[in-house]
Amino acid sequence: MRPLEVGERALLVEVDSGAEAQALHAELVRRRDAGTLRVREIVPAARTVLLDGLDDPRGLAAQLPTWAAPPPRANTTDTVEIPVRYDGPDLAEVAARWGVSVDEVPAIHSGTAFRVDFCGFAPGFGYLTGLPDRYDVPRRATPRTTVPAGSVALAGPYTGVYPRASPGGWQLIGTTGVTLWDPCRVPAALLSPGVRVRFVTGEVR
Repeated sequence: MRPLEVGERALLVEVDSGAEAQALHAELVRRRDAGTLRVREIVPAARTVLLDGLDDPRGLAAQLPTWAAPPPRANTTDTVEIPVRYDGPDLAEVAARWGVSVDEVPAIHSGTAFRVDFCGFAPGFGYLTGLPDRYDVPRRATPRTTVPAGSVALAGPYTGVYPRASPGGWQLIGTTGVTLWDPCRVPAALLSPGVRVRFVTGEVR
């Protein structure tokens, strides 16, 4: 764990793995909610957690390495279900990389319990983990200039859903009609770090 001071009131904490980042984020949120950590914002990423709005960043940096951060417990009451139609243009390529038939990909993907590790890239875009390592797939060698909103995609260890049309290089395996980002909704983002997600086959609205 490497706490780095950022400006006068923030820390960027570097860790060695995504699992450590998840555990640290969960522990920081727990302490904030318990009132033992005063912080304005906690922002997890792949292998870092940013804490902004601290009264004493240097003091916290000295304490952090002594904290225990157990793996986050599964939250079975806060699960978002996303209906998906497995019709993506890269479905056959993903199946080949997985060593399964095209018909098996939906069952594997929808049978997985996902967790939002962190958010980024675009408002509402969550980086979801849960698939075993053997299902990692690379990004496309040539990104698409436009990926439709609602595209369900894979890259490396992550699953994501494009909240709006944008360029992208992830492998597209399906489509959903769920709105990931709505500024008129509270909260605007459907997905947030720590939320559990399941993809369900069925009607896509």
